[in-house]
Amino acid sequence: MIENTFQNRVLGKLLFGCAMLACALAAAFPSAREVTSAPALQAGEFPQRWEGAVVRPLALSAVERRFADRFPGRITRLTDERRIIVLRDVAAPTRMLHPAADCYRALGYRIEGEHLESAHAPSPVTPVALASETAGAGGLQRCFVARKEGVALKVCEQIEDAHGQSFADTSAWYWAATMGQSSGPWRAITVTTPVSKGST
Repeated sequence: MIENTFQNRVLGKLLFGCAMLACALAAAFPSAREVTSAPALQAGEFPQRWEGAVVRPLALSAVERRFADRFPGRITRLTDERRIIVLRDVAAPTRMLHPAADCYRALGYRIEGEHLESAHAPSPVTPVALASETAGAGGLQRCFVARKEGVALKVCEQIEDAHGQSFADTSAWYWAATMGQSSGPWRAITVTTPVSKGST
């Protein structure tokens, strides 16, 4: 039995206060376990067409496979023989949905000319749209040119929620999703197109 001394009462109140603070913080910030155990996205086939062009699936690169092993969602890579389209689907807000510019920098690319561009007609990320024949998002997208060893790539990206609301900024998406201003599942769309020498 613990003695009823002043020191033990102060220690008990201090421990109780720390426990209450830990509970408040746990309620305010979802843990990594909660994010990764979010409900799985409904399985759907990849789009058969992208902006009118027929697309086919591509295998993930070794770097993408390593990332996908830890990613709390699904990554799909497609091509129409001219562009590479990467779809990253998540069911809960996560900091692992990085901006494409960060990924290209990590691979040694120099990033130039970041700007916003208008995207195409909206297609909400619903189970039907996940297998849509006319996939392609609306709103604004963030674009830049990535350069490395004589290769120049135009990269455009955006994140779209289940109601067709789009985000050109990953941080804006994260906070909107965390604060309940955007509902999932969400799809990050990154389209990479080689830049011809005459257009640089």
